[in-house]
Amino acid sequence: MKKLYFAALIYMITGLLSGIYYRELTKAMSFHGTTMLSLLHTHLLILGMFFFLILIAMEKLFSFTNNKLFPMFFWTYNVGVIWTVTLMVIHGTRDVLGASSGPAIAGMAGMGHIILSIGLVLFFIILKDVLFPKPTENS
Repeated sequence: MKKLYFAALIYMITGLLSGIYYRELTKAMSFHGTTMLSLLHTHLLILGMFFFLILIAMEKLFSFTNNKLFPMFFWTYNVGVIWTVTLMVIHGTRDVLGASSGPAIAGMAGMGHIILSIGLVLFFIILKDVLFPKPTENS
């Protein structure tokens, strides 16, 4: 449960800081176009903070952190989120600074989304196991 709490807390802090970064960088550079930085705040708060807050409530009901796949889900999901938002920061910052991002950054961001998707698949496997436990031999 502590892992879920601290994950939510860290994502809340980084989500709020990312909003400040977006506002201050675009203001300092007098940037008025579209940038990935405008989406960063929301991604961190929804995929990070709110997702883990929901998991805390679900953990109280289902105790899914005891599932053998939980550590793999937890780390895969977090790597996916962090990878994705890191590439959003790079791409968005380059946009604001007037530098081209190129296909390599887009491809790497796509890899982050794939890792994130694998984490979500693992979570739904865990959720299925806790919602529909396999009957024991004595049942």
